[in-house]
Amino acid sequence: MTKTKTKVHIIALLCTVIFTVLAVWLLGKLLQPKYMSGVLEGAMTAEYYNETSPHDVIFIGDCEVYENFSPVTMWEEYGVTSYIRGSAQQLIWQSYYLLEEAFDRDSPKVVVYNVQAMKYSEPQSEAYNRMSLDGMPLSAHKLAAIRASATEEEALISYFIPLLRYHDRWSELSSEDLRYMFRRDPVTVSGYLMRSDIKPMSKLPSPPVLDDYAIGDTCWEYLDRLRLLCEENGARLLLIKSPSQWPYWYEEWDRQISGYAEKYGLDYINMLPLTEEIGIDWSRDTYDAGLHLNVYGAEKLGLWFGELLTEEYGVPDRRNDTEIAAVWAEKSEAYHALYDAQQAELKEYGYLKSWTLGEEK
Repeated sequence: MTKTKTKVHIIALLCTVIFTVLAVWLLGKLLQPKYMSGVLEGAMTAEYYNETSPHDVIFIGDCEVYENFSPVTMWEEYGVTSYIRGSAQQLIWQSYYLLEEAFDRDSPKVVVYNVQAMKYSEPQSEAYNRMSLDGMPLSAHKLAAIRASATEEEALISYFIPLLRYHDRWSELSSEDLRYMFRRDPVTVSGYLMRSDIKPMSKLPSPPVLDDYAIGDTCWEYLDRLRLLCEENGARLLLIKSPSQWPYWYEEWDRQISGYAEKYGLDYINMLPLTEEIGIDWSRDTYDAGLHLNVYGAEKLGLWFGELLTEEYGVPDRRNDTEIAAVWAEKSEAYHALYDAQQAELKEYGYLKSWTLGEEK
């Protein structure tokens, strides 16, 4: 074989490899769920990387933070800069790696962790894993989070080559998949997922009796890691139980979290007994009968919590910082535009046609 033929074969092989890699990447982009309608939670993780301004407060946890707290309210009333790194059914090890990654980009003074997910000590669901982790860029943080989260049926490589997981979505493809193949519209404002509809809380079901109320060892291990991570980065860790009424928060769990907080000198605030003080009205401040707050409840909680952060935790008022204020002016504008859009949609249809979410996160 001549040198010329050898070069031709090498070039042909390289072109084939490049074409194959490009085709696999493009098909993965096309077939991967876009989360721009229906279940919006899958789009939230990636939005954090678009942030251009620092945050003094970072929230981590599940739907009890990203649906219950209004960062814009805390900004407008107290000048608190915050971001909610929440995701659906966010497990504590996912919270840890998302926070570990956040410390590469941010220097929060306070980290707020909602303890509801401490009831899960094992991986739960690939669907929820994907919504929490697919939006993370490739990094050691993402790899560790995938390894900690994957169920037995999951192939780790599919997180990096989406085509392996979503190759059977051909029949589900729509114009949305093409429109959002390379971009996404924001679905949150500073991590807050707004709901403006109202479904009053009625009688809650009786809580099921559990065989074992002990919080699992894996959860304590990662809570230790969260605590130490915050200490290493000069942040104060605040444990909370958000005021969502369901799923039920057992007194046995509460005592264990209280004991841990006391042992390590942490603050733990269970907001369930404080709903009257906060001003929550369960006849109008929830959109799903008490599971989560709607925007009216989230604004009340934002008012109450923003005051706590400034008075008890020394979080500064940044409204006089011109650059930060400019960023938050855009956030406020987006927040109020979204609020107005949802109000108009409720008036026209009687429900939020474009903002339908999953039932339980």
